[in-house]
Amino acid sequence: MQTEKYPLADTIVAVATPPGQGGIGIVRLSGPDSLAILRRLMAADAATLPLFRPRYMHHGWVHDVTAGAFAEPVDEALAVYMPGPASFTGEDVGEIHCHGGQAVLLAVLASACALGARMAEKGEFTYRAFVNGKYDLTQAEAVAEIIAAPSRQGMRLAQAKLSGLLGRRIDALRAVVGRLRARVALAIDFPEDEAEALDVADFLADLDTIRSGVADLLRGYKRARHWREGVSVILAGRVNRGKSSLLNALLGRSRAIVSSVPGTTRDFIEEALDLDGLRVRITDTAGLRESGDPVEKEGVARALELAEEAELVLLVTDASLPLSREERTFLESHAGRVLLVRNKCDLLEPGAKEFSPESAGYASPVALVSARTGQGLEELAATVRRMALALADASGSEPAHGDIVPNLRQSRLLSAALEEADALRLEVEAGIACDLFSVRLDAVAANLAEITGFAATEDILGEIFSSFCIGK
Repeated sequence: MQTEKYPLADTIVAVATPPGQGGIGIVRLSGPDSLAILRRLMAADAATLPLFRPRYMHHGWVHDVTAGAFAEPVDEALAVYMPGPASFTGEDVGEIHCHGGQAVLLAVLASACALGARMAEKGEFTYRAFVNGKYDLTQAEAVAEIIAAPSRQGMRLAQAKLSGLLGRRIDALRAVVGRLRARVALAIDFPEDEAEALDVADFLADLDTIRSGVADLLRGYKRARHWREGVSVILAGRVNRGKSSLLNALLGRSRAIVSSVPGTTRDFIEEALDLDGLRVRITDTAGLRESGDPVEKEGVARALELAEEAELVLLVTDASLPLSREERTFLESHAGRVLLVRNKCDLLEPGAKEFSPESAGYASPVALVSARTGQGLEELAATVRRMALALADASGSEPAHGDIVPNLRQSRLLSAALEEADALRLEVEAGIACDLFSVRLDAVAANLAEITGFAATEDILGEIFSSFCIGK
């Protein structure tokens, strides 16, 4: 499956390691001329072309062939040749492992292009692996998901798909759909045998197998989405309650400006936390109060908007003060997804009775902390993790190897397939003619086929692979 954007006859080249300086940088080649270009790069001239033993490292100097008739040595390097189809892309692949300075890598890239390679597009190496049958589309997407995984658990979920588990589940469902389509086609072509070809009980049993299989995959997406994408947590509260100090304390560094002047935070600040493997996107917002300052007023409006969208809200209050009218109103309006954080507990007098939300008629859990001394921060982090998972309807246990979690694109296709399958069942039960309900069966098949790339269009493939990094 060749597209105009990714012509397969070319030999492509790119840096496969992240931009910036590093100890090692890798330049990757893939395509029919990979070996010839690799040999020329690792030789001072045409008379000293090295021989490469497949999948063994070759030590030597990589040369700049753009310098003129005599190649100029650029860097001492290791090079390896991996002939197809036993390579990542399924094609002949060559790699040069040199020092990771930008000047070195750019010189190697320029030389490879001078010898006939072209710069790879985003995701083109993985695209070639897909086209050459090394991966289905779910595995190709898993490559990008592993690279972008925010936590160990997110990485585990992507690994299950990289191993082909999701693709095999989809293929098994497609096989059942294929059997049903064959029976419908037989009934349409030979209407006198329709009763035998389309036994309603058997047909519905197979259809229910498809529906339950798709529904199970969708439950996996909903259950583990927050392990993969993270949970949104908002710090809200009145001015001078210590929200910015609490953010800094949780991060373990000074990220937000802390001042005794009310209204210091005007816009929101978002940072990422790893709470025992769960990625949390925590946002500090402007203090809630009436203000004539248009900038602060906009900040307060954004804070309220973010609080509505967040999965969990931490209402930060002063433990030495009773709840204000605004704080009580906030608790009531966000009931069920707010954690009342009583900050500045170090200011409490010894033996002072702490505020109890239950006694005041509120059901919100409470965390007693001091952003200044660090008291209660570990307990707060554990409570945030527990509440975030509960509110997200996610299991508190870590994802295990083998858990299958579709991504957003895949889950949308699964939802569309399930919707068509549900409607199909109703039509079959209602006695609709098979030549009419066959359209829904075709739609189920098309949605499942698009997940693994069996029926993906050129536009869809281009959109998916263009989101990859160059060199992958």
